[in-house]
Amino acid sequence: MDAVDTVTAKLQLVMQAKEAGVPVISCMGAGNKLDPTKFEVADIYKTSVCPLAKVMRRELKKRGVKKLKVVYSKEIPTRPIEDMSISCRTNCICPPGAAHKCTERRDIPGSLAFVPSVAGLIIAGEVIKDLAGGQQKA
Repeated sequence: MDAVDTVTAKLQLVMQAKEAGVPVISCMGAGNKLDPTKFEVADIYKTSVCPLAKVMRRELKKRGVKKLKVVYSKEIPTRPIEDMSISCRTNCICPPGAAHKCTERRDIPGSLAFVPSVAGLIIAGEVIKDLAGGQQKA
């Protein structure tokens, strides 16, 4: 089960799992999402809306990965409210000599505790269903 936040780590985990013949399910972006009912399970190449899934599709295609089971959200990510009175962009607190300045860095996605946890529960359910195999009754 992959629930890491960086593309590099996700790709490494997926590639090593594929090489070892271990099934993997990967969680796409839950940051800046408010509606946990928008999560779906699909192959990475059938996803839409999710910015992280878009990057992963491109990178997996380059690496020859033909399929990857994922949990992703069709919800359009919200944008943080930009309040310049409290913004790090206008009141920079970066230490002198820091590699990045507040005025140069990208927005970091925020998350509400109940949204990623729902994605985790969906992943857990998918793993159990896959392990149970054909033993489920409709």
